[in-house]
Amino acid sequence: MQIIHASRDAILKPLQTVAGIIEKRHTQPILANVLIRQQGEQVSFIGTDMEIQVQTHASIGAGAGQVNTTVSARKLIDILRALPDTDVTLELKGNKLNLKTAKSRFALQTLAADDFPVMKGSSAEASMAADGGQGSAGERSTDDLRADVTLSQKKLRHLLQMVHFAMAHQDIRFYLNGLMLAMDPQGMRAVATEGHRLAFCQDTEVHAAGQAEAILPRKSVIELMRLLSDSDEPVRMEIIGTQIRLRFGEIEFISKLLEGKFPDYQRVIPKGYQKVIELDREAFAQALQRASILSNEKFRGVRLALAPGRLGIQSSNTEQEEALEEIDIDYDGTSLDIGFNVSYLQDVLATLKSEKVSMAFGDAMASALMSLPDDDSFRYVLMPMRI
Repeated sequence: MQIIHASRDAILKPLQTVAGIIEKRHTQPILANVLIRQQGEQVSFIGTDMEIQVQTHASIGAGAGQVNTTVSARKLIDILRALPDTDVTLELKGNKLNLKTAKSRFALQTLAADDFPVMKGSSAEASMAADGGQGSAGERSTDDLRADVTLSQKKLRHLLQMVHFAMAHQDIRFYLNGLMLAMDPQGMRAVATEGHRLAFCQDTEVHAAGQAEAILPRKSVIELMRLLSDSDEPVRMEIIGTQIRLRFGEIEFISKLLEGKFPDYQRVIPKGYQKVIELDREAFAQALQRASILSNEKFRGVRLALAPGRLGIQSSNTEQEEALEEIDIDYDGTSLDIGFNVSYLQDVLATLKSEKVSMAFGDAMASALMSLPDDDSFRYVLMPMRI
């Protein structure tokens, strides 16, 4: 039974959209597969890892019937990538999916679509239920809806981009291994921290219906940054119970949320610092890059020496090698020596695109605050380190 007939690229595009979350190795073989649902001209592609589900669709179906099957996502993508730009036909015969071109033939093993674990609250679950397959009576009750907001893909991608680098990696405080989105009628905020630094970005022009805080897992954040475009096209985001659902373009993205109490970021962001300097972002980044060459490879520390008219950047290592960089600044306050992890400074400078950045300091034991001049949408808090 023929289910798809289209150009190679027309099939490859939706497959690559959903394949990012599909694990190559899994204890459940079906989780390495993509669910293909063909109904007339419309074909849906669904991938999941039980925590995240991505669905998209394309008008590439062949035949008037309805067919559901699952096949290895990686094998199908690898075959399509290896083919020249040509028309491709996919046919289902028994438990094999046959891929044909004018000069090539491939037969792939399939697994039953009824065994594919679609997530609750998704349009796929509603469709499976309507078809008589697994699933409940449809989408999750709107009683579970905590917040609902529509914004441009560009704005959401910007919020994620500005803070994602501060997420923790495999921290035992599991709620830090993600990014917190807070939304209400006054605006939307994105926050990430791993205990030694915190990144905060807000957009006060985005107004949500309802109020909610949701912690997105790290994998969900990375995948959304890949899928979202830098465009003004809308994305609708809903916090429903313990899930987040986003719909944009041809894509439906659902993710479970991390549980736990996210740190009170408002208390972490310092206020009222008097030692404030403004730096050329590119010059500061280049000076840090040079100084980091001779920093201790294990601790990656640099010392900032703040003095009237200049900022010194010093580093040294266990081989008693030293580096010193100086930047001229407009500053006439008291002197200060304070150490930081140079990677934490480099991360934020690589993310920011502004010409200038501001840094504010308390004392040598207090966290520093990096921001954008005349712009209160972004804050970056950095704890000092002993050097």
